[in-house]
Amino acid sequence: MNTVLSRANTIFAFTLSVMAGLTFCCFLTTSMNDHLSPIKIDVNKIIVKNVQDFSTTRDKNDLGFITFDLQADLQHLFNWNMKQLFLYLTAEYTTPNNKLNQVVLWDKIIRRGENARLDYRSLHSKYYFFDDGKGLRGNQNVTLTLSWNVIPNAGTLPRISGVGSKTFQFPDEYTPGNARI
Repeated sequence: MNTVLSRANTIFAFTLSVMAGLTFCCFLTTSMNDHLSPIKIDVNKIIVKNVQDFSTTRDKNDLGFITFDLQADLQHLFNWNMKQLFLYLTAEYTTPNNKLNQVVLWDKIIRRGENARLDYRSLHSKYYFFDDGKGLRGNQNVTLTLSWNVIPNAGTLPRISGVGSKTFQFPDEYTPGNARI
């Protein structure tokens, strides 16, 4: 004979199984959606300085400053299963010391219901653009890319890179220390 606790456990386990199955079905309805979107990035002002690194070493490293324009329409990415987008702008470049360097310069969270049409002018990078040496001055191939993580209610967390990027070069000479961007 089953006790009340045994029957409650059975009902609870069955309910959890049904909820898991429904959640998986909900995920399947949006799993094949295309999360790509065209973006446009322009770089306005570029300077590079040679500054003291405040870590344990006393070496001077390159610090880059850029201002950029960013346009993208991400409205079509939102559906009933998406909570938010986590956007981030990365700079990728190579140096003699490292084959691939990636630096996050800017990020933003867009929640469902917020304006997802980006039209920013003359934005400064949110985070420092430090190189672990002297790899920025005169670097000819720095590529800016806007990427995003889709944060769904149920399902996977894809990392998507926008369609489009911007490649620029840093100046060959350091900017004096008192110059402002």
